[in-house]
Amino acid sequence: MKQHWWKILAVLILFYTFFVGLLVPLKPGVIAVSPDSAKSGEEVRLEIQGYNTNFLKGSKDIRAWLKIGEDRSIPSNNILVKGDELMYAFFQLPNFLPVEAPVTEVSLIIDNPIDGAFVLPSAIFASQDQVNANQGKLLWRTGNINGLHELDQMTYPFRNILQESIRNMYFHVPLWFGMIIILLGAVYCSARYLSSGNRLHDMQAVALTQVGVVFGLLGLLTGAIWAKYTWNAWWSFDVKQNMSAIAVLIYMAYFVLRSSFEDIEKQSRLGAVYNIFAFAALIPLLFIIPRLTDSLHPGNGGNPGFGGEDLDNTMRMVFYPAIIGWTLLGVWMAQLKLRTEQLQERLSWDDA
Repeated sequence: MKQHWWKILAVLILFYTFFVGLLVPLKPGVIAVSPDSAKSGEEVRLEIQGYNTNFLKGSKDIRAWLKIGEDRSIPSNNILVKGDELMYAFFQLPNFLPVEAPVTEVSLIIDNPIDGAFVLPSAIFASQDQVNANQGKLLWRTGNINGLHELDQMTYPFRNILQESIRNMYFHVPLWFGMIIILLGAVYCSARYLSSGNRLHDMQAVALTQVGVVFGLLGLLTGAIWAKYTWNAWWSFDVKQNMSAIAVLIYMAYFVLRSSFEDIEKQSRLGAVYNIFAFAALIPLLFIIPRLTDSLHPGNGGNPGFGGEDLDNTMRMVFYPAIIGWTLLGVWMAQLKLRTEQLQERLSWDDA
């Protein structure tokens, strides 16, 4: 039992990842606001569609604001609640906006004691015929937003584009992290084989590389599913997608190379050298090239990665253990594959 503690740990962590990652609810949020534009000096009625909200239950104390910049806002004149996920908020827009621009983005903030406070950035675009930022700053006051409530339960952040698919953070991303760690272990084993000539090290490298490729394929699959829900296409030929696919193909070629030689020693030596160079190619493909060009993928091409509200402290409680759990599972799979290969080799010796 003492020798298998890490396997038990892997199972417990993955069970925790699935249970907590899939069952903890998302924070309340706003899916859509209509209309998406308004003009200064006019009264606007915003139709607000919520998600996981309790507008009806908290209707007595519900409040809403339109906010420009860091501190300028106006409160709603009236709120009409139609259901837990549908409400209308009425705003009288001042004659001037507090910015030196004819059009600006306006955020929507909603607060009630049950849902807490939540915001939809760039909810609408406000326009003005005449620009007078100083007068606008007097009309859009500071300090309007106060007494906000906090949601007293464990939740994940609501992101309007991602919505429930944000839970894929516990599968797609940890699979790639696990793949990189496992393939790094394969490089270490390949280097040890080249220095010692011990076939066991080569067999370990092969087993780890096989599991790494499986993780890479699962990473591509989960990424394609996520892309379908967020980018509306399974495969949009984004640079990150393309480079990830090329990286997996490079590692699949590792097995083609090994099968090209019948001599086991030549298989092992050339395979070990190729494995080291394949990992060296993996780093620029995944982490450098996508950052140099435009990309939809978070963390690449000027598109910020997950942080702040995207990957908050609650998500970190699941995300980081998920990396450990998937990595331990991959090592376990490689160990089983290694033992299978060793048994098959012994059986072939006995038959001979």
